[in-house]
Amino acid sequence: MTAQHVLVTGGAGFIGSHIVDALLERGHRVRVLDSLDPQVHGPGADGPPAYLNPAVEFIRGDVRDADALDRALDGIEVVFHQAAAVGVAQSMYAIRAYTDTNVMGTATLLELIVGRHRDHVRKMIVASSMSIYGEGKYLDPETNEPVRIVLRDIPQMEAGQWEPVVPGTHRPATPVPCDELKPLMPTSVYAVNKRDQEEMVLTTGLAYGIPAVALRYFNVYGPRQALSNPYTGVAAIFSSALMNGRGPLVFEDGRQSRDFIHVRDIARANVLAMDSDAADYQAINIGTGRPTSILQVARLLLERLHPDRRDDPQLQPRIVGKYRAGDIRHCYADIARARALLGFEPSITYEQGLDELIEWVRTQRPEDKSEQAYRELADRKLV
Repeated sequence: MTAQHVLVTGGAGFIGSHIVDALLERGHRVRVLDSLDPQVHGPGADGPPAYLNPAVEFIRGDVRDADALDRALDGIEVVFHQAAAVGVAQSMYAIRAYTDTNVMGTATLLELIVGRHRDHVRKMIVASSMSIYGEGKYLDPETNEPVRIVLRDIPQMEAGQWEPVVPGTHRPATPVPCDELKPLMPTSVYAVNKRDQEEMVLTTGLAYGIPAVALRYFNVYGPRQALSNPYTGVAAIFSSALMNGRGPLVFEDGRQSRDFIHVRDIARANVLAMDSDAADYQAINIGTGRPTSILQVARLLLERLHPDRRDDPQLQPRIVGKYRAGDIRHCYADIARARALLGFEPSITYEQGLDELIEWVRTQRPEDKSEQAYRELADRKLV
């Protein structure tokens, strides 16, 4: 494909920087707009992180800043909108900050594209999230019919009964792969924001004839994730605790499951979405189609980070037996649409990806803030 002039918002971050690498490898010209949020990049960051490829044109700016965005969009043909405040739990009390960054930032971007840059922007790709589904897809184990799980029953969870049940019964529902036709039932402010971002980009693109794609990322992990951010991905949070000699905090009983996908597979999916028109105006799951329990993640990380201390009580997962507001039990991807429209197939197994993550974690000196985050949630009655 002919080289394109590309903008990656949030391009100095975890996922954005890997998209940048994938684009540069294919000969595209890349510009990055990033605010260098202290929660992600650490306090006092005066320039892009060392891992950001120096071949990019870097602009420091916030997606809510129309002037910075206007400069960043000059001459751009393809926009990868990755900039967002990320974190399910934190979004439940930092409601205005999350909504301002995620929704109003996206609104500012779209208004500039259709108002001042419509003549040269030819495609938009937005980072959506599996969180917009809320609970994943379930079947009644007796009838094999779909069941609608909106929220788990609070008295049930207070009694330590974590599995969603078939409505009107006591039998646990069976989780199955979640496809894009499953109704959206976001259970956190962050999830509502991501649904808004997705729908705003697809709706605006359709109205103005600018091809747009929303990629619903499942649980992304890999090198460059902010280890000192207690609201980032679970693999990073657990790694930070273990590197500081503490067992990771595990909510509920640890048997809740997610679909973990390596960040390089996410980056590859973004490039496929840019290169193909088959997925235009579509929302597409990007995952592996394989569930992994949170407790299994904690144990795999312990075995790899401290192989000689895997039985050390101080490093064992600390199962708290409590739930957080906004958390779901199970959700993993049906990726049939990604295969059909993008030719996407995940290439990195979780075990392979963890080895790469561990290699990177060992070069870092993370600060474990998970206890602080737990207290903040508990003080607000969100645990």
